[in-house]
Amino acid sequence: MIAKKRPRVCRDRSGVVAVVRLMRPFACALLMLFCGNLPAVAGSEPTLESIREQLSLEFRGRVPREWGERVKGVHTRLKTSDRVVALTLDACGSPRGKGVDSALLAFLERERIPATLFINARWIDANPTLFRQLAANPLFEIANHGLHHRPASVSGRSAYGIAGTGNVGELVEEIEGNARKIGALTGVRPRVYRSGTAYYDDLAVEVSRRLGHAVAGFSVLGDAGATFRRAQVRDALLSAHAGDIVLLHMNHPEGETAAGVIDALPELLRRGFRFVKLSDYPLE
Repeated sequence: MIAKKRPRVCRDRSGVVAVVRLMRPFACALLMLFCGNLPAVAGSEPTLESIREQLSLEFRGRVPREWGERVKGVHTRLKTSDRVVALTLDACGSPRGKGVDSALLAFLERERIPATLFINARWIDANPTLFRQLAANPLFEIANHGLHHRPASVSGRSAYGIAGTGNVGELVEEIEGNARKIGALTGVRPRVYRSGTAYYDDLAVEVSRRLGHAVAGFSVLGDAGATFRRAQVRDALLSAHAGDIVLLHMNHPEGETAAGVIDALPELLRRGFRFVKLSDYPLE
């Protein structure tokens, strides 16, 4: 959003005020010329429907060329040679994915390990009090995991049996709808988005950027949707290198993610690694 500035007022009476008034329509016209296609409008928040319409028009006729987890524009690493690793935890919110891995979260808090939490709107609805607590904890930052946890497509492509967003308008709703929800609850608009399943087409990545979101993938598959056993989670984490982004889940307490993380992180710390949030470094 562009900050609303107080108008400058001419204080003399030499006729400058009249000139300013005369030029005002031309200034407005110039603003419309240069800013008319932007979803964000100075001084007010555009409606979700207006953003849908504007971006649908902007991307009309364009056909995606790529589909997957690592399409052009998806950031999979931190841009640094520092010995740092970013833990990212997804909370997906499906009927079987609204749980809370309390053991994992408690370990991170106890050991003061920062992480970026990708939260879906349905998980927020199922865990409103905990969500506010996590958002207020400086160890964690909240990122956008979509309104309905759908793959990010402008043509309805599917991943893992989950139907993607069917067009640009649906994708806008998926991203912007949850961004506004998180912003309203926390006072902070998320700046990073990861789709449900972490699948995208290249145009969906462009739409995400137009909505003010970097798209975060991953370089280390930490728990495969919380299906890995304890040793697999541990081994995945111990394979991390400087700048890696690890994908884990915080919504399946029945899984073995927490146990694997608890096994691996002390060893990574012993090796000289630090843990950071995505916002701590540029993404690449």
